[in-house]
Amino acid sequence: MYLVREVFQAKPGKAKELVKKFKQGSEHSEKQGMKGYRIMTDIATRYWTVVAEFEVEDLNEFAKEARGGGKPDPEMEKIMTGYHELIDGGYREIFLIE
Repeated sequence: MYLVREVFQAKPGKAKELVKKFKQGSEHSEKQGMKGYRIMTDIATRYWTVVAEFEVEDLNEFAKEARGGGKPDPEMEKIMTGYHELIDGGYREIFLIE
């Protein structure tokens, strides 16, 4: 099992909008094999940091989905439309759960 952490730096004042999109998309993410999906915001260091964290069984399947090679989910695409305009950047962390 792997823990995937997507860390986003939202544009100033846009973190709430990004969180809203992630919350709306969380049920669709679970359908794609992402378990334990949760959204967090940083309250101690960098302002407007939003983290989406979840677990996946198969790292290869996750990589395929991340590259857009899985089955498209039209509802998820609709929810996430425009999210790039809410962020300045970010990174992904992947951990093996021991």
